[in-house]
Amino acid sequence: MDDWQFFHGDGKQRDLADKLKNLEPPPWRRFGKKEDIPEDGRWEKIINLLNEKDTDKRRGETFRISSKHDDVINAVNAAIYLRRPLLITGKPGSGKTSLAYAIAHELKLGSVLSWNITTRTTLQDGLYRYDAIARLHRANLAKLKNDNYEEEEDIGKYITLGALGTAFLPSVLPRVLLIDEIDKSDINLPNDLLNLFEEGEFQIRELELAKRSKSQQADNSQKQEHQFEVNTQDKGVNALIKGDWVRCYTFPIIVMTSNGEKDFPPAFKRRCIRISMPNPEEDELKAIVKAHFASDEKVFADAESEINQLIEEFLEDKSTERATDQLLNTIYLLTRDVSPQGTHKQSIKDILFTSLND
Repeated sequence: MDDWQFFHGDGKQRDLADKLKNLEPPPWRRFGKKEDIPEDGRWEKIINLLNEKDTDKRRGETFRISSKHDDVINAVNAAIYLRRPLLITGKPGSGKTSLAYAIAHELKLGSVLSWNITTRTTLQDGLYRYDAIARLHRANLAKLKNDNYEEEEDIGKYITLGALGTAFLPSVLPRVLLIDEIDKSDINLPNDLLNLFEEGEFQIRELELAKRSKSQQADNSQKQEHQFEVNTQDKGVNALIKGDWVRCYTFPIIVMTSNGEKDFPPAFKRRCIRISMPNPEEDELKAIVKAHFASDEKVFADAESEINQLIEEFLEDKSTERATDQLLNTIYLLTRDVSPQGTHKQSIKDILFTSLND
């Protein structure tokens, strides 16, 4: 029997594009039509874009989660099969955010779309932004210069899809979308997301008005589907939209992180696959450290005993809340050729190991 898993959490890339393309969704999670996917070369640009994001690429490569935490691995794979968003809770530094980058890395799905949530964030912020002022300014300049200005044709230049809107563009392979710290949102945002998560589509009203205007100008006997080229969250990558609706073909892989600061409405929770990210244990921390120091194996080998000692100290007080990057920072600083010694060494360790709940 073929391995049912797409994601393994071990940092290894696998050629699963064809398997992912042919993965049938549940009948109740089917959205757009394959023929609605424009042939604009956008996916190739997305893959190439990852090469410009070294930090994001590294986050995916260095993420590790032990196979004994198969509940997390199974939750990710269930979300892929069922086309459902993931709601990940856990302590700061447990790897919730890095999980999204790991999924994109292992499945070769290009760069991660990231939407950081604050108390002021609205659904519209994530979907798209329309720069009406810039468009009006352009029209006024054209009139002053006596240029021929077709405002309906130009409207796409003034619309930029947000991370959420970009994730729902139709494509054969899913995009990975990180919605970070959703528990910081206004109480209305989770409810506002429900329709999008269920229907897999949203409307750009400005394009509807432009389309209506074009239709009135055209011969009523000629029926045509209007296309608009808009900006996206991906740097330098535009997208063609047919009509005024954005409708996904493959539901994106959505990772929503929460520190557990507030609860969510039952209607929102039942539409998500929920899992708690465990704190890394000793063997997992060793694997994480080794992955981060992979480019400097000599340093890791020379200081292995000291690194193991730091990991033990990092874990010894279970009541202390610490993040994995605190350990990585400490190891990096204390294992250099030139590093603090004597009392300075202990002082640095105490500073960098300070509990998050202190």
